[in-house]
Amino acid sequence: MNSDNSSCDPRTRAYKNGKTFEECKTEAHDLVTKLASDLPANKEISWKKILETANHDEIVYKLILKYFRQMGYDIGDYTRPRVIKIEPALR
Repeated sequence: MNSDNSSCDPRTRAYKNGKTFEECKTEAHDLVTKLASDLPANKEISWKKILETANHDEIVYKLILKYFRQMGYDIGDYTRPRVIKIEPALR
């Protein structure tokens, strides 16, 4: 029996290209900042474009969508695979 619990520690497990989860989070945060700054001109970003920007890294891709949602963007669903900035309603 192996008493080393580091294999279950998400901070040390390698993901795509040998990155840790913390490195994936940092990369996703940097990419979502870049994509968000490009979004006002385009109004919408497809999930396909986000996946390409994440270099087809599923963890980074999912984190980018998570961060967009946390920032108040509509991240769509399988019928509308796009991210769009939600404009506040005028009263």
